[in-house]
This record gives sequence, structure tokens and C-alpha cells, in this order.
Amino acid sequence: MSFKTLGAVCALSIATVGAAWAEYPERAINMVIPYGAGGATDISARTIAEPLGAAVGKPLVMANVTGAGGATGSVAVQNAKPDGYTMLFARVGSHSVNPAMKATLPYTLDDFRFVTVYEINPFACVVSTNSDIMSMEDALAAAQGDGLSFSSSGVGSGPHLAATMVLDAFGLEDAANAAIHIPQQGGGAAATAVLNGTADFLCTNTSALVGFVSNGQMRPLLVTTADPVAGFDAPTATSLGHPELEQMVGWTGIAGPADLPDDVAAKWGDWMSAAAGDAEFVEKMEARGSIIRVMSPEEANTFIRAQYETFRKLVDDLGMRIEG
Repeated sequence: MSFKTLGAVCALSIATVGAAWAEYPERAINMVIPYGAGGATDISARTIAEPLGAAVGKPLVMANVTGAGGATGSVAVQNAKPDGYTMLFARVGSHSVNPAMKATLPYTLDDFRFVTVYEINPFACVVSTNSDIMSMEDALAAAQGDGLSFSSSGVGSGPHLAATMVLDAFGLEDAANAAIHIPQQGGGAAATAVLNGTADFLCTNTSALVGFVSNGQMRPLLVTTADPVAGFDAPTATSLGHPELEQMVGWTGIAGPADLPDDVAAKWGDWMSAAAGDAEFVEKMEARGSIIRVMSPEEANTFIRAQYETFRKLVDDLGMRIEG
């Protein structure tokens, strides 16, 4: 073997060893939150950030990339290099409701690889404590009378569909159009709209509302569960004769671009199991009414697609499909 050939072989060997040593992650990971500060997604993401960062062993750079009911941030991750350095906090609105409602959405579920769902939470419907609305019957009467407005985190978001679904269940004719929808840029802004009187009514995840309810700023009228939710002194959907509303739940998961490698996805599975088992994280999230349940990539994919099919049927039944 010539010295030139030997040198080439050695160089190749060194490069191969170097590649083996370069294990993911080598640097900080960008974590996209597709909704604004103060909403359910933002709260969940920032609560798990510390234990998740400890499990990853590298900094997590949290960024709220808002707009279009979660679509703007989702597209940013869809178009990112599938190397695991740009990941998304996927949410029921961005990856179940949005695909079900919007015909022109610039992505489908197939454009992402879900590595987990780790949080499930029910919805609650609330008004300001300054409101004259004391019950769902009062809300329905307002909608049928002088008018009822409701806020949401955006057109095609979970709160948009939830409020319409609840009002329809309680008998409001043409619920998709009879109540006045006032979309906002994120869940925090949707809650603020109710607090300042811009909107009358809001249906969203308990995790985004528990602080306002506990400090007396908001009055819960309903929780979309069979059993009562701690901290929410309100009747359940089932107790009011509407068990069909139990299918309206929120969830938070993590996804990367569709071509995310198997080894990267597997690492996220390990990290999420460790992070979601952190006692302080679990305590904080359960205090907000959330249920912590870590799903494998396969379980998460099955769950999210079932949610999509459920909401697609609801959208068709309510005539809420957005074609333009």
C-alpha cells in the first residue's frame, strides 16, 4: 500500500470515528411555541422547559412564533431541516382543529413526525365575574337575544370550535354564525378580551384559565368532563345532559419535520419520559387541571389522527369548514 493510499485510509477512519462521536444534540435546540404568551400551549411549554432541558443536556431556546391559529409556527418547523434542532410544541388547535377546519392550511399531519403527546386537559367555558351571565342557560339566552360574543386564540383554533360546539349542543340555532366570534392572537389575548369586556364568553383549556378562576376574575359555567375538575366550581357537561362534549379536550405534544430520523425521535421519547415524570412539573400541571400522560410516537400519532377525525366530523356537522 502506498503512503498516499494509507493516508487516505487513515483520514477516512478518523472522519468515521469523528462522526460517531458527534452525537445529537451537540448544541442548543430551538423550540417553537406556535401561540402567544399566557395561553395553554405557552404555559405547558414553559413549565416543562426546565426538566426537559435537564434531560436533553443542552439549552432549549423557547420562541413564540404566532399567527394564523398556530399555523405560522407550525410551518416554520415543517420547513426546518429535519435534524432535531428545530422542534414544535404541537397543540390540539394547530394539529387537530386547524387541519379539520381549514381547506387551505399549508400543511397536513403527514408533514410532521410526532415524538410524543404528554399532556391532556379538559375545556372550560367562562365569563368575567362582572358579567350578568351566571349559567349556560343565561349564555344561550344572551345569544338568542341581544347577542353573545366569544373570544378565541384565532380562527380555526380549539377555542373557536369549542365555543361553537358548546353553544350548538345547548340549542343555539346556526351556532357557527349566531354568536359573534372575536379572534385574538393567542390564548392569553383571548382571556384578556373576556376580562376587559371585549368579549363575553370563552371556552378553552382549564390550564389557561385556572389562575383567573382562582383569583376571582372569571366565573366558570361548564367543564367538558364527566367528573368535576378541581378548582372549577362548575357543572360538568355530563351532569347537564351533554356527554358528547367530553370529546372536546386539549393536548400538548412535540413534533419535528416529517423526515426526523428514528434515532432522534427515540431520544425525544426518552427525554420526555424523564421530564414529564418530574414531580414539580406534574404538581404544577395537575394544579391547572391537566392530566400528564406520556405517549410513545406510535400512540401519539394514533391519538392525534383520532382527534382530527372527530373534529373533522364536528366541523362538517356545524358547517364550519373554511374553504378560502
